[in-house]
Amino acid sequence: MKRQSNSNSLILVIHEIYGINQHMNSFCESLLKQNFDVFCPNLLERETPYEYSQEEVAYRHFMDHVGFARALQKIKDLLIDVKDEYEQIYIIGFSVGATVAWMCSEEDGVDGIVGYYGSRIRDYADLTPQCPALLFFPQEEQSFNVDELLLTLEKKKIEIRKFTGKHGFSDPYSSRYDAKSEQEAFSKTMDFLLRVSQTI
Repeated sequence: MKRQSNSNSLILVIHEIYGINQHMNSFCESLLKQNFDVFCPNLLERETPYEYSQEEVAYRHFMDHVGFARALQKIKDLLIDVKDEYEQIYIIGFSVGATVAWMCSEEDGVDGIVGYYGSRIRDYADLTPQCPALLFFPQEEQSFNVDELLLTLEKKKIEIRKFTGKHGFSDPYSSRYDAKSEQEAFSKTMDFLLRVSQTI
C-alpha cells in the first residue's frame, strides 16, 4: 500500500501481527496529511488482515511464516528500491513492526525510526542504532518488565517515552486504546521527525 503526497520524505510503516488493518490505514492517512509519502508493505502476504480476536493465530502466522529475519530482509530490499527516490526515509513500526524498525536502525539510508511498543526489542537490546531513534512503551507489558528494558536501552543515545496504557494504546480500534497517550505519542513522533529532518 503506497500513498503519495509528492514529498521528498518517505515513511515506511511496518504493521503489527494483524497485517494492514483499519489502524494501519488510518495511521498512514494521518502521516499523509503531514505531507509525507507513505508506504506500508504487506509482510503477511495475505489480503485479509487478522481480527484482534485472532491474536494467537496471527502471532503464530507471523512467527512461522514471516519472522523477524525475513521481515527485516523485506524492508532492506525495499530500502534499496526507494533510496534514490527520496532525500529522507523514516521507519515507523508497531509491536512486531517496531522491533523490525529497531533492527533497521543499523541500515544505511534510514534517517530515523520510531517504534510503538516493540516488546521483542528486548531480544535485540544489544543493537546500537546508527540513526536517531524514538521508542514508545506502555507502563506495563504482560511478557516482560518494561522498566528493566528501559534501563538497558537508556545507555544508548535514543529517546524513550513511557505512556499510560497497555500494549496497543495507540490503536483506536483496539480495546486497549488510550486516546490521550495516542495523541501525545503522535505529536512526539511529528516533533521527532521535524527535528531529525532539520539535522540532515
